[in-house]
Amino acid sequence: MFFHQSDLAYRVRVDNPNPMYARLLQQAIGGPEGELRVMSQYMFQGFNARGPARYRDMLLSTATEEIGHVEVLATAVCMNLEGAKAELVDQVATNPMIAARMGGIDPRHFLSTGGGATPADANGVPFSAGYVDAGGNLRADMRANVAAEAIGRTLATRLYEATDDPGMKDMWRFLIARDTMHQQQWLAVLEELEDPANAPGDFENEGDFARIAYGFFNHTDVPAPEQAPWTSGPSLDGKGEFHVVDPREHAAPRPELQDAPHDMHRGPESTMAGQEGNGGGSGLMAQMRELLKG
Repeated sequence: MFFHQSDLAYRVRVDNPNPMYARLLQQAIGGPEGELRVMSQYMFQGFNARGPARYRDMLLSTATEEIGHVEVLATAVCMNLEGAKAELVDQVATNPMIAARMGGIDPRHFLSTGGGATPADANGVPFSAGYVDAGGNLRADMRANVAAEAIGRTLATRLYEATDDPGMKDMWRFLIARDTMHQQQWLAVLEELEDPANAPGDFENEGDFARIAYGFFNHTDVPAPEQAPWTSGPSLDGKGEFHVVDPREHAAPRPELQDAPHDMHRGPESTMAGQEGNGGGSGLMAQMRELLKG
């Protein structure tokens, strides 16, 4: 259950409206580093959570906080767009020469939303659920969350540096502080789960694979550093010793792929001998056609 309160999660103040900065703010809304990503990620991790309820409750609480962050940023976009002169927007939208010179303004902010934010990144690419990691393994999800907050906090600091507007800098100070806490809380869960156990923690490497599991495959043309923490010493899970491996030790000949059935249309040089014709037949596409009928 969700409730909406009319207050924002934090004050939004724009002292010097800038429609070009409004476009940059879109990256923090709909980009792969943005708030829509972490909002959706925590939401679905929480919806799908099994096990102790406190992890689910923490995920959904933070997901709900992220909804508020989207609202804060969308409001900041709207307020920055209030500084755009109508004639300038018209010229950017209709005059290619001016558009090339003033390309920092996103015409869609006016043509598509009438002066509002969009669920897209700074280039107008719509937000994609493909950015979301919700694998159903608590350790894996927590690590994905740490990474998401780390890259999101990095973007936030860049957007902080990109403006001289005192109000925008104040907003970013708040959001950067919250990104700090979110990284810390996911790391705290991993510590509670006795990380660094591998995810999933219920599948062991056995036999020859137990040694491969802790070997650093050196694919460079220079020697691997001998005393690096990933090339020597005990593994972090205590189940092996880090060491360097020449990947060629495990190389295998490339298998020869069969020629394709005629209905794959790969060309005569890669089609099975004795198969030709258009349509019909008993090739792979014909089998697929029969499956689609059922």
